[in-house]
Amino acid sequence: MKKIITVFLAAFVFINFTFSHPVMAYNGAFIILPGDVLHINVWKEEGMDQEVLVLPDGTITFPLVGTLNVKNLSPASVQDIIRKSLVSYIPDAAVTVSVKMPLGHKVSVIGQVQKPGEIILNTRMGVMQILSQVGGLTPYADEDKIIVIRERLNGEKEKIAFPYHTISKGKELEKDINLLPGDIIVVPASGLF
Repeated sequence: MKKIITVFLAAFVFINFTFSHPVMAYNGAFIILPGDVLHINVWKEEGMDQEVLVLPDGTITFPLVGTLNVKNLSPASVQDIIRKSLVSYIPDAAVTVSVKMPLGHKVSVIGQVQKPGEIILNTRMGVMQILSQVGGLTPYADEDKIIVIRERLNGEKEKIAFPYHTISKGKELEKDINLLPGDIIVVPASGLF
């Protein structure tokens, strides 16, 4: 009976992560980032059902496990680590880790847009979608100089030119940039002369 329940829970978790959390990271898989809120549950264990915030250093704390670094791990990996850490206390622990809120998956928009600020990436989104969510460009925006600033995995920052004028006319739509957590869209002001 325990095997059937374990298989059922594993299938539930797989389906839950595969279809309800479509935010993508560098390789297309969901990764946990600082700011995310996780829901961790150990089935039928009192006090082991908690929502935890991933701290800025990428760590969480969970009873009987202590502090874990979960930054850049998948929810399934965290689930496995917690289950293995609990084995001496709860031999057949059925652990579920889900992402309650992907608050660490955000992009920033600054400059000449109607509502500058941060947008949570709750699905794969391009620059045009984000610009739409911030109310579009102001009349003072320089459409030809919009850039995306992206931090590479090695920590270096790169500047990616965004062809707003071309895409907004329905041309070269494939040049819309799929955004990653941490990207910054910069919309500069046009020169007055």
